[in-house]
Amino acid sequence: MKSSRGGQMVKENRNERRQKFGNMLQQSDCHPNEEEDREYSTCISNMSDQATPANYDRHPRLSSDVNTASPYNIPNSWDQSYSPYSSAPSWDQLASPFPTDQSSSPLSRSPWSSCVERVDDNNSYSGLLGSLFREEGHIYSLASTRDMLYTGSDSKNIRVWKNHREFSGFKSNSGLVKAIIIAGDRIFTGHQDGKIRVWKVSAKDPSIHKRIGTLPTFGARIKSSINPSNYVEVRRNRNVIWIRHFDAISSLSLSEDKSFLYSASWDKTIKVWRISNFKCLESIKAHEDAVNAVVAGFDGFVFSGSADGSVKVWRRELQGKGTKHYFSQTLLKQECAVTALAVDPSASVLYCGSSDGLVNFWDREKFNHGGILRGHKLAVLCLATAGNLVFSGSADMNICVWKREEGDHIWLSVLNGHSGPVKCLAVEQERGQMGDDGNCVLYSGSLDKSVKIWRVSPKSVNLQQQHS
Repeated sequence: MKSSRGGQMVKENRNERRQKFGNMLQQSDCHPNEEEDREYSTCISNMSDQATPANYDRHPRLSSDVNTASPYNIPNSWDQSYSPYSSAPSWDQLASPFPTDQSSSPLSRSPWSSCVERVDDNNSYSGLLGSLFREEGHIYSLASTRDMLYTGSDSKNIRVWKNHREFSGFKSNSGLVKAIIIAGDRIFTGHQDGKIRVWKVSAKDPSIHKRIGTLPTFGARIKSSINPSNYVEVRRNRNVIWIRHFDAISSLSLSEDKSFLYSASWDKTIKVWRISNFKCLESIKAHEDAVNAVVAGFDGFVFSGSADGSVKVWRRELQGKGTKHYFSQTLLKQECAVTALAVDPSASVLYCGSSDGLVNFWDREKFNHGGILRGHKLAVLCLATAGNLVFSGSADMNICVWKREEGDHIWLSVLNGHSGPVKCLAVEQERGQMGDDGNCVLYSGSLDKSVKIWRVSPKSVNLQQQHS
């Protein structure tokens, strides 16, 4: 190789070339023997692992005005670890008032227990049907389909429930489960370690879930790491390949036709994956701070909400075998963090929850701002829609139920029963119920380590559960 001095020829040692390539692989975390490629799906039977202490999120993702109103007595020794690009602690860091039980034997039965209450067959009943308690940790994610419920927590276990009874489970080797989404016989889970794991339900035995991949795949990372142009600078003196998240996964969403998966991360990006071959098609530098929520909406639009206080609209266009997302507009820009998003596809309405306890919404017509739903005293942490009902879960430990009627929203009731912040919601219409006036079954996961099951009827209001 020719040097810049006097045209002299300098030979490059082969060991030096090997070392350069080795350094490149090391920077991209693409070692063949790394944890995820040694990981095999583990089916959780009734014999459960020993309960582990709660592993709180250590990255701040909410504005500081929320913490001053916290209902919890936070000890002085609370670890307020800070992110390089945020300034306030996350609600995920709030300590639960219930200590984790570490005394259970690995040979004991599952720490889950159900307490399902029997109610009269009254279609107008709205209220608590039962509770699912656990000793494994806080509930961070829920997903439901038909009679199946998937629950994720900081124990790294994904529990599967059928008809409100424990059915099966599976676990990952690292990363608490922050998001779950179901696409047919595949389950995608987003984790604190920045990885997306893919599981498949066995056709012969629906209780068996096998891990079939991790996004991005090992082969894709090896291939991408060879080309220096695939590296992006994420922090000072740190470069990573663009197809992988280097911080926690905060949200997952499917496109309308279920052919694309969107993943939002605290690394400020949104990545687009083709479900058929697990290929990363695009990485969107979406916000100036952590992306807390992403949801694919109507007409090819994708919405993102961030700790920087903004809600942005992205327009998807298909280009050959890939996609390209273009920034369309900013719907909201405020001081406090955006914490949750939800879309009602039938009515084409976008809902946004914030750390100030408010829920903003926009309609489909030119994304006009429709109004604000006021029902919480603390941060809104999760949103869900079903029929003409809207549900909002909050750090004030309550769930507000709203009914949409001709563009307006009527506050129906508040569901209270959790003793910790409501972190996630999943909802589906009850069996045999059709249309907007059908009853719904709502699942709520909380940092009190429990899942509660609610029945909500849009036809009447349970006066015993209203605000005084």
